Amino acid sequence: MNRSSADSQTARQLVLGIESSCDETAAAVVADGRDVLSNVVFSQAAEHAKFGGVVPEVAGRIHLDSIAPAIQQALDGAGIGLADLSAVAVTARPGLIGSLLVGLSAAKAISWTRGLPLVAVDHIEAHVYAATMESQADVRFPCIALVVSGGHTALYSVGSPRRMERIATTLDDAAGEAFDKVAWMLGLPYPGGPAISKLAESGNPEAIRFPRYTPKTPPGGSGGPRPIGFSFSGLKTAVLYHIRGGDALNPTPAPEAIEDRADIAASFEEAVADTLVTQTLRAAEQAGIDQVLVAGGVACNRRLRALMASRAEKKGIRSFFPSPAYCTDNAVMIAGLGWQHFHAGDVADLHLDAAPR
Repeated sequence: MNRSSADSQTARQLVLGIESSCDETAAAVVADGRDVLSNVVFSQAAEHAKFGGVVPEVAGRIHLDSIAPAIQQALDGAGIGLADLSAVAVTARPGLIGSLLVGLSAAKAISWTRGLPLVAVDHIEAHVYAATMESQADVRFPCIALVVSGGHTALYSVGSPRRMERIATTLDDAAGEAFDKVAWMLGLPYPGGPAISKLAESGNPEAIRFPRYTPKTPPGGSGGPRPIGFSFSGLKTAVLYHIRGGDALNPTPAPEAIEDRADIAASFEEAVADTLVTQTLRAAEQAGIDQVLVAGGVACNRRLRALMASRAEKKGIRSFFPSPAYCTDNAVMIAGLGWQHFHAGDVADLHLDAAPR
């Protein structure tokens, strides 16, 4: 995905992408579905760290202040104006409804005032598309996609960039949410994923054998394929009990009193990565598919990337990851997938509404 000069935009289809589903306000311009001309992300992480997690009302208010500057910076960065655009794409679902409506309102205003096609994009599908943008010539369909973040942990069967079906999900917490909660137990800052990974570097991932969730085969179903799914509530509880010295009735010690914090972080990270990799590769093998994509914020995790790559290679399965910049929420993926929809004639009207799920 190389930066192109504004002089070469003639006959290219430029799409402005807008993303505001959670706590990042983002805008980007992408040409022909994969050539990134600009990428602007205003993060709210520092603000929400004060509360230990995302506060929807706070997120919505910050989006209101940030959306116009983000869009203008994206246009300026691409060296273009609104008149040069072919379409405007926006995250319509899923996400925090108040946050989604900020981006959607901005996209509708641009669409109406400039007469531009409006394209609705599913945030999860866009994460999957992001994993293909830098390796588009190499990725073949169908494939299996793991989307893993603070709000989502699910597996998808992907037939094309515009066609995917969810085949498994988490029974409780998303993996990223589990990272945040365990980080809080260990006295680490929000967001928890990067903080745990940093602490884990000085720990032993084999020091503590935390449990890995394995879906149970339903009664009478022993002859069919093994079930696939995720759960992280038991793992969180196991970490808490370990911190309490193995007795659930003991008080939780202060973080500075936990002597094996680094080992806990490393062993927890290993358990999450092991679970995600095992279930993803099982899904691929059962479907007879030799390619997996990993997307979402937790796809930045170095242990997950290394474990997936090594185990997949041993099984003859190719694995693809976005660059870290495109793992977390961004508008590049919205503009990229938006171009795919636009190119196929799949556009929305001004009655388009946001949906939290």
